Amino acid sequence: MLRRYGERVHKISIDASFTCPNRDGSLGIGGCTFCNNTSFSPNGRQPAEINQQIDAGKFIIRKRTGARKYIAYFQAYTNTYAETELLQQQYNRALQQADVVGISVGTRPDCVADSVLNLLEKYQDDGYEVWLELGLQSAFDKTLERVNRGHGFDAYRSTLIRARQRGIQVCTHLIIGLPGENEKHYATTLDRVLELGVDGLKLHPLHVVKGTQLANEWRRGKYRPLGLNEYARIAADLIQQTPQDVIFHRLTATASENILLAPAWCAHKWKTLNLIAEELESRNHFYQPSLIIDNPAVLMQATI
Repeated sequence: MLRRYGERVHKISIDASFTCPNRDGSLGIGGCTFCNNTSFSPNGRQPAEINQQIDAGKFIIRKRTGARKYIAYFQAYTNTYAETELLQQQYNRALQQADVVGISVGTRPDCVADSVLNLLEKYQDDGYEVWLELGLQSAFDKTLERVNRGHGFDAYRSTLIRARQRGIQVCTHLIIGLPGENEKHYATTLDRVLELGVDGLKLHPLHVVKGTQLANEWRRGKYRPLGLNEYARIAADLIQQTPQDVIFHRLTATASENILLAPAWCAHKWKTLNLIAEELESRNHFYQPSLIIDNPAVLMQATI
């Protein structure tokens, strides 16, 4: 981004009031067993208008980081789950804002029609930075069924191929610590994703939040979250497994302390990131594509 735009570019998270087929009855109700969208939606379920969200995001980001160019990140729920005309209206509201240079659309792999991909391709052709973020979580259908995901790996494969045929950049989300999975599952999932081709990755530790089926399982002792050191080691393993031309957009995830039940360390992003950096340093393995910085702390700040 620094090379392309000559300055720092920062994401602004947007809640466009979309829902999810795994919650509205199309596929199921209740959503994934781990899902309480408040845990990653900054606006809850009463979001302001998109323009207001962007203005508020700009104000905070400029004070905190000084960034003056932005990517509109449609984050909450399934942001391709609507008629294409409605999606275009919502996306356009963001892209028409001053200093917004691109769009990042978070969604499920089973909710991306060709018409949506064609729309994203057009934005890209118009010179915007475009990312499609696909929440795969695991390449194992048994795991996806266990957490009530509502789709399998084939849905991801299909959407990934169709997106890449159009030259759209894809960032795939993977959750570490899903019930029944271990290091072999994580490594195999990553292998399957890399084999198909991907431009970016996000790693998320599974955290237990209030109001979810996973919280009930955790209370009954049927689910044990990963420890911090365990997660840092696994994250470092996966980073070492990944080619240098694949960009890590995220290495951890947090939830608000008022809804987070476990593990407590998920409330402390920088502690987690620093431990991952230390783990990579101890292996003499710390890199970012085409960017070598001696001080890992500087690199972390540049990539968050």
